[in-house]
Amino acid sequence: MAEGAEKVRVKESLKIKIGEAKNLPPRSHGSVGQREVYCTLSLDQEEIFRTTTSERSLNPFFGEEFQFEVPRHFRHLSVYVHDRGERDRPARVERALGKVAIKREELPRFHGQDHWFGIQPVDADSEVQGKVHIEHVVERIFYDVNLWRLSLRITECSDLTIKNGSCDPFATVTLCHPNTKQESKKTKVKKKTVCPRFDEVFSFEYSWDEGGSQSFESTREDEDKEDSNSLSSSGRTSSIRRGSFTPEVRVALWHDAPSAMSGHVFLGEVRLPLGKGSGQRQEAWYFLRPRHHTRPRKTDLGNLRLRIEYIVDHVLASHAYDDLRKLILRSPTEEPITSSAAYILGEVAGSKLDAAQPLVRVFTHHKLIVPLIRTLAQWEISKVTDVNTIFRGNSLVSKLMDEFMKLAGLHYLHTTLKPVVDCVIRERKPCEIDPTRVRDSALVEAGVTNLKEYVEKAFQAIIHSACHCPTLLCQTFHDLKELASTYFPENMEVRYSVISGFIFLRFFAPAILGPRLFDLTNEQIDSQTNRTFTLISKTIQSIGNLVSSRSSQHCFKEEYMGAIQRAFLTEHHINAVRQFLEIISASSNPGHRGLDSPVVLKEGVMIKRAQGRKKFGRKNFKRRYFRLTTQDLAYSKTSDSLCSPVGREPLCVIPLEDILAVERLHEDSFKMKNMFQIVQPKRALYVQASNCVEEKEWIDILTKICQTNGNRLKQYHPSAYVDGRWLCCKEMKEGAPGCRAVSQGVSEDSLCGVEGQRDLDPERQLERIRSLLVFGMGRLDAMALVCRRRLSRAVGKGDDVEDSKERTKDYVGPRSQMRDSWTGPIEDPSSCLRTLTMLQEAVAKLEKEHRRYLQTSAQEMTIGSKQAPIGDDNYLMLVAQGGHKDIHLLRKTYSLPRSWD
Repeated sequence: MAEGAEKVRVKESLKIKIGEAKNLPPRSHGSVGQREVYCTLSLDQEEIFRTTTSERSLNPFFGEEFQFEVPRHFRHLSVYVHDRGERDRPARVERALGKVAIKREELPRFHGQDHWFGIQPVDADSEVQGKVHIEHVVERIFYDVNLWRLSLRITECSDLTIKNGSCDPFATVTLCHPNTKQESKKTKVKKKTVCPRFDEVFSFEYSWDEGGSQSFESTREDEDKEDSNSLSSSGRTSSIRRGSFTPEVRVALWHDAPSAMSGHVFLGEVRLPLGKGSGQRQEAWYFLRPRHHTRPRKTDLGNLRLRIEYIVDHVLASHAYDDLRKLILRSPTEEPITSSAAYILGEVAGSKLDAAQPLVRVFTHHKLIVPLIRTLAQWEISKVTDVNTIFRGNSLVSKLMDEFMKLAGLHYLHTTLKPVVDCVIRERKPCEIDPTRVRDSALVEAGVTNLKEYVEKAFQAIIHSACHCPTLLCQTFHDLKELASTYFPENMEVRYSVISGFIFLRFFAPAILGPRLFDLTNEQIDSQTNRTFTLISKTIQSIGNLVSSRSSQHCFKEEYMGAIQRAFLTEHHINAVRQFLEIISASSNPGHRGLDSPVVLKEGVMIKRAQGRKKFGRKNFKRRYFRLTTQDLAYSKTSDSLCSPVGREPLCVIPLEDILAVERLHEDSFKMKNMFQIVQPKRALYVQASNCVEEKEWIDILTKICQTNGNRLKQYHPSAYVDGRWLCCKEMKEGAPGCRAVSQGVSEDSLCGVEGQRDLDPERQLERIRSLLVFGMGRLDAMALVCRRRLSRAVGKGDDVEDSKERTKDYVGPRSQMRDSWTGPIEDPSSCLRTLTMLQEAVAKLEKEHRRYLQTSAQEMTIGSKQAPIGDDNYLMLVAQGGHKDIHLLRKTYSLPRSWD
């Protein structure tokens, strides 16, 4: 690949909100039987996330959001709707009611907006993924001009579907010809692998009329027949179909199911039209496809509302962003601030949040986030006339603070609230206090008592966490307090309200309301517990509100909250909150606030292989509960051994300084997916995560916090030491040096919450800023036009519209947002125009680099390679990008049927 293309990193991120479903079919025909429904999110057929269960409803509401870095290539993003089954049955039978499947190429169509999707049936014959490498050649047999020979080699497959927890694949090759008895041959079965290597060759002979297509008669039953092992479907027949037919070969992949099960499991197929062979060998990777005769059933299964944000960043080399970086980073010193690049980005982006996310990371990386927030906050406060409206709107500085608190205070949040969240989930005490929701008044009294207990735990945890508030947040809170006190010196309460509006209303309360969204728990939360978190959050928010007012009236609109109001909205609680706010904003430079106790970074259940610490003993695999803290990695049989102070000691504790490397483990080691290794001085711990996202997250965070270890390895073994040798390099000695260089570190935002140990990937954030400016180029043009008009009026020359067009004529990006006027604030047209012009020039320069990269990639991408298999729309996309001019040549070269277009 060209030099410029080599330096480009492609990063994908997905955020999906599963909102609600409507009009689900009842359990029995003609009834109104309710369902217990949950949803699962999958990349192809691999489950990544799962929602909580909505009980007794045909219109369930979920309202759950999942966000993650895409760890691998995928073909479909799928959301399955499952029914847990009837409660009164001895054994519940969970089943998928239907699904919403969206092709990867179609995700940008739905970006950033809510859409209702029709729920489609789940057909086993269409649940396919993976790809297969095939070589084939068709030659005329010299002694008969109408006789042809097909030689086909199945080399290997990749990323096949796991069925019923395993995958034992084999392939069948079937020649489909109207004048020849359908003949099938099969490969050997490969055990426990989703990437089998067959390397088997099959030969067929068939007759072919020089005229091309031949007439034929066939039934659906004929098409389903595979071989003598009953690989066919259950004898479905259809009416006889007549027409022309081109010989084709069908390569189908199957999972070798146990004999007790009904038949082998279909994994996918490829159909290649043969025609008249040229004698040239053709080889390519092909995507597996659903059964040829699969037709979607027209069944009304309801609808599902989703909000999808799919972002693909093509990150250029660092030096390519020099102009944009310099322009963005000088924003805190730009006068006025409304002429700065950061402020302008907030005005032209689709939303303030879109602009705030990359800005926070870029400025945090360059240690300029505090000056930026201070400058923007000073400008916003200076424009406020009512003290009660400070930072209450969705301004840029408010969104910057929201993102900054999540970034700098995530582990502070975990240390403070996670024990409370775990307690609520574990105990599940009923806390409903609304009489309209319960029938027995005694339950209301019990709910008030339980709710008071939980609110007090949360309140005390927050109040006593002041000394652990991160340094950067303390500096920012101090600046906000001083600015508010300076502009409103007569108001003694503003020094508290300006901070509580962020720390309570926009940090602690939302985290309690949605603990899964803030990674405070990964457990499923039922509706009762969700309601408890809502009531706790509502109370904590009200306590934070009261520090700016001596009156406790009208804090709750609901009358049933009166008992909680009397218990917590007291002078004692208000004074405690004020003391807390004074501590976290005491100084602009409070110094380093170290954590005396270890902070939990990540935890969860994984499968680990015995480390061989005992001389004799089986090295088998067992499920263990892992917990990573800022001091060590430990695992035990249950979470109680790690969480409870009176629990048993963990089975193993690995200090962080003893972790020499963390790397993925090759599948050939144990025939298991999603495995990685934690290398220690004397041994390696082999661990299997539940899915590819979990695997990536564990590797990222372990690598990040251990990459500064002085004894970190430079070489490692990508495969395991099994049966007296390393599978990768075949070395016999267990202590042999590694044969591959270790990874250089984490390139994604795997924040471990310890200051100075972050990799914020500033180039990727600058690429996000570039994308926002591209889509906001119309607004940039409108702002520039207004600036020029004002400057022209100032010197009496009128509107210089032509000059505006001349300055931006080289830019070819979208201008759908172009307007004749701009209503936003422009305090200094001269400096604002200067910044706008520089932004337009920087974006135009980057656009040229991106176009060059896309053209180079399209031209150098080989259709049919493992990176670009045939079978989806990938080759058509390359044609659209200008990489390949002749679609007819592509179709002929790779025997592509026209139906694939």
